[in-house]
This record gives sequence, structure tokens and C-alpha cells, in this order.
Amino acid sequence: MALGFITGGTIITLLIIVVIFIALAIILSFVPIGLWISAIAAGVKVGIFTLVGMRLRRVKPKRVIEPMIKAHKAGIQLKTNQLESHFLAGGNVDRVVDALIAAQRADINLTFERCAAIDLAGRDVLEAVQMSVNPKVIETPFIAGVAVDGIEVKAKARITVRANIERLVGGAGEETIIARVGEGVISTIGSSTKHAEVLENPEKISQTVLSKGLDAGTAFEILSIDIADVDIGKNIGADLQTEQAVADKNIAQAKAEERRAMAVAQEQEMKARVQEMRAKVVEAESRVPLAFAQALEDGNISASDYYNLKNVEADTSMRDSINKMTNPTRYNDEE
Repeated sequence: MALGFITGGTIITLLIIVVIFIALAIILSFVPIGLWISAIAAGVKVGIFTLVGMRLRRVKPKRVIEPMIKAHKAGIQLKTNQLESHFLAGGNVDRVVDALIAAQRADINLTFERCAAIDLAGRDVLEAVQMSVNPKVIETPFIAGVAVDGIEVKAKARITVRANIERLVGGAGEETIIARVGEGVISTIGSSTKHAEVLENPEKISQTVLSKGLDAGTAFEILSIDIADVDIGKNIGADLQTEQAVADKNIAQAKAEERRAMAVAQEQEMKARVQEMRAKVVEAESRVPLAFAQALEDGNISASDYYNLKNVEADTSMRDSINKMTNPTRYNDEE
């Protein structure tokens, strides 16, 4: 009995120890003791209950405390509420802190609020700070313009820009810079009287474009615009003149064809009229014998008159035959 009692008590003790061990494991997994000790060792004052509150608010304490330790070591004083609210807003806390440290080292006045706003706007704030220190070069593709003399000139530009921290939120990006520079290059080439002027003075393009203030409303500040390459393209003026000449020729041919068709139609109409008139003449000639017969019967003409008329017709026919033999070309033209 005593052995059974001792065995039962031992089992209860073991169960209590296991329960305590499980409870401690749960507490240690919920409460980041190691992170709290690291923060205290780094000189960052953060309460253990603050870390527990982060757990309850579904915030990963490591994503907040480690950047805070980094900022503290760099001499930047931040509060846990600032970092936690930025994390809850969907921002990248680690990148914001790195940007603040980089800005401090470069002597750039950048507050946490503006840095967080730039990050939440979708821009890489760390890259922007680095670009403020080390300007970026944007290279455009070949931009084609046509001078007044009709020669196409192609130019490629390199744009050196620096990030403008004040205009990062709401400012236009690289695409706008490239589009504006392209527009300026085309305008400058188009205002040149001869393409040789552009080839001789390519810096004229960069000076003209740079003076237009193309970085207004963008997230960048243009430091310089350099023409990297200039090339000659097609003779656009000659091509346009050739196309215009071909078009004029086609129009003239169409009008000539129209006039020819009208002439053919008029000729056909005249032939139809001649045929109609000939038919009427034949019809009239067919009535002549009847009229003569009726006149002879009625006594309006005598037989001698009729034979005299026939003699006149025979004489006229003979003269026509002689004319055909002596001047056949004129007779055929009249036909």
C-alpha cells in the first residue's frame, strides 16, 4: 500500500512538473524574452509588456525592435509607436530606418514622418536617399527629329538626375523625364535651319532642353543633359516630295482617263446621232419614189421633169466618184 501511495504521489509530481514546463514554454514562445534582453543590452528601453502588446496586436516584435536597435546605435531616437504604426500601415520599417541612417550620414534633412510617407507611397526611400548622394544617369533611346531642310537627325541623350526628397510623394517618375527630354530634342532639331548645325553644335540641344525646366513636377532634379550620339537618318523632305509627285501624277492620270472616257462617250453619242440621222435619211429616201409616183399620178410634175432630176442625180454621183479617185484621203477623213 505504501509503495502504491508513493508511486501515485510521484506520478502527480511529474504531471505537475510537465504542466509547469509546458506553461513556461508557452509563455516563452509568446513573450520574446530573448528580444527583450537584446534591446536592454543595446540601451533601448522597451518594456516586456510592450512586446506582449505587440503580439496581441498581431505585430511581429522582431520587425520593430531590431530596426529600433539599429536606429538607436546610429544616434536616431525613435519610438516604438512610430515604428509599430508604420508596420501596421503596411510599410517596410527596416527600409525606412536604413534610409534615415543614410540620410543622417549624408547630412540630408529627412524626418521619420516624410520617410514613412515616401515608403507608403510605393517608392524606394532608401534608393531615393542614395540617389540624392550619388546621382543617377538615365539614357534615352535614339530620338528622331527633322530639320527645316528635310534631313532626319537622330540623337541619344544621357540625363543626370538627383532625387528630390521634397517631391518624391506625388512627383512624376523617369518616364516623364524621358518623354519631356525627347520632346525638347525634337523641338530643337526641328527649329534648326540645316541638319549640319545640329551635327556641328550638339551641345545646342542640351542647352536648349536644359533651359526649359523639364524637372518641374517630377521626383527628380535634372543636373545635366548630355548628347551621347548624333546620327543622320533619312531625307524626309525628298521622300515627301517624291510621294507628292507620285500622288500628283496619279491624280493627273486619273483626270486624263476621265477626260478620255468623256471623249469616248461623246464620240459614241455622236455616232449614235449620225446613225439616227442616216436612218431618217434612208427613211426619207424610201419615201421619195412614192412621192414621185404620187406627183406623176396627180400631174404635179411631168415625165420630162422626172428625167431631168435623174440626170442631175447621175451627174452628182459621177462627180463624187471622180473626187474619190482624185483625193481619197480627204474623202476618208470626211467619212
